[in-house]
Amino acid sequence: MAQVKRIRRNVSGIILLDKPLGFTSNAALQKVRWLLNAEKAGHTGSLDPLATGVLPLCFGEATKFSQYLLDSDKGYETLAQLGKTTTTADAEGEVLQERPVTVGRAEIEAVLPQFRGQINQIPPMYSALKRDGQPLYKLARAGEVVEREPRSVTIARLELLAFEGDTARLAVECSKGTYIRTLVEDIGEQLGCGAYVAELRRTQAGPFTLAQTVTLEELEAAHAEGGNEALDRFLMPADSGLQDWPLLKFSEHSAFYWLNGQPVRAPDAPKFGMVRVQDHNGRFIGIGEVSEDGRIAPRRLIRSE
Repeated sequence: MAQVKRIRRNVSGIILLDKPLGFTSNAALQKVRWLLNAEKAGHTGSLDPLATGVLPLCFGEATKFSQYLLDSDKGYETLAQLGKTTTTADAEGEVLQERPVTVGRAEIEAVLPQFRGQINQIPPMYSALKRDGQPLYKLARAGEVVEREPRSVTIARLELLAFEGDTARLAVECSKGTYIRTLVEDIGEQLGCGAYVAELRRTQAGPFTLAQTVTLEELEAAHAEGGNEALDRFLMPADSGLQDWPLLKFSEHSAFYWLNGQPVRAPDAPKFGMVRVQDHNGRFIGIGEVSEDGRIAPRRLIRSE
């Protein structure tokens, strides 16, 4: 008997998931997509299975704007285990070296300023970055180590929240592309005892915080009670991640031409940069970029909801 193909729903918006421990970002996405029965879905940057916390999941039209959340700043709390290094720089790897921990709070506080501001990081071998089409983590599992170019990242905040015995809890606010595992590992080397990430929780992604998230258990409970559509109440608007962008409202005439790919003028437009655009009814219809001649060029459009 032929299996009946599941007809997925055309739903749009963002669900802010508190990613559970042990899930890859893609596994979490696919689970929520199944619960929502959504046709199109994508996440906005991977969290390791060890990590928990803020993971924006984009559905339908919201996937058009996921790149801007990928590029946004992030916030984390991490527990650094001092005195050991591992193959993966976190608790999932094999221990490489053990050294005595002879430092205290004062020594940790003294090295942190070196890692604030703009710094260079060498991406870890256990990462999703690719070399000749192969993810680095696959090469690492095969025992290969390849040279990686340092990358410039910005650490806006690095604070010691707690220190007890051989563990240090740190708060980090950083730019995209920052590896917390590498940051902790480098701090450990500076302290002379080594360190790895024992716990990692993302507390912020762009404008989104933990307070706005929903757990997988809450989504499963809603689904059990009311089916796919019961999850719709957790969907935030497609432009939720762009709330700090300038907002323009077009007339019906301007919106018509703009949605057909033509740049238009707006009297209240900024002199440059990206903008959110609504039509005369207040419906989000896409994002645009202010060109040199002052017109708003369409970049990503939503023609209907």
